[in-house]
Amino acid sequence: MAENTGKRRHKLAVFAILATSAAVFALLWQRGLIWFNMPSYTRYPVRGVDVSHYQGSIDWELLSTQHVQFAFLKATEGSSTVDEYFAQNWQNARAAGVKTGAYHFFSFDSAASTQADNFCAVVPAEPDALPPVIDLEYYRREGEMPAPAEITASLRVLLDRMRSFYGKKPIIYTTKSCWENYLQDTDLDYTLWIRSTITAPPQEITPEWTFWQYHPRGRLKGYDGDEPCIDLNIFNGSESDFAAYCSQ
Repeated sequence: MAENTGKRRHKLAVFAILATSAAVFALLWQRGLIWFNMPSYTRYPVRGVDVSHYQGSIDWELLSTQHVQFAFLKATEGSSTVDEYFAQNWQNARAAGVKTGAYHFFSFDSAASTQADNFCAVVPAEPDALPPVIDLEYYRREGEMPAPAEITASLRVLLDRMRSFYGKKPIIYTTKSCWENYLQDTDLDYTLWIRSTITAPPQEITPEWTFWQYHPRGRLKGYDGDEPCIDLNIFNGSESDFAAYCSQ
């Protein structure tokens, strides 16, 4: 009996240690103090961020001193939402010399034509800006999402409108799961910005990624919003490759 009691105590102690370790690890990751991906600065020297109202007011001069060469700013969502910080982020990031683009959070609940209207009414058509971005990600359970054909048709409307209005090939930001469900084996013409925060982007994804969001819990100086972390991204190429991409 005593031996069995000792074994139970040992198992409980091991469980408590594992649970505590997992909780500490999760807390450190949540605060951006540890992360999984560490892309080489030699291989990927061009770094950037993506931001929204969650970062609050941003000191772009300070942010630009922390290896931030480009930024994608949330502009719109759905058919009517406009990010409250977009206008000042757009102006101040460009003034700080940060290569700047804008993104639209794609809604599964409103027409693509009115979503395009919303974005084009808010984001200036500046020749030196990065191409427009469609943020395609789940905000419902996968089983509650529209059929792939419906999403593809909506994306085609947005891509065509953005390319016509801005004169640049649009970017789609997405995850591996969304790519598999809505982009794989389609003829949609876009540049890929992939989110992969645990591992490097899967090699089977096409087209080859141009931007990679590798860390969603970065910690930089220069913003005062409710969200203490910031998304970190890289460009797939050298400084000269990035300059050539921006000049298209």
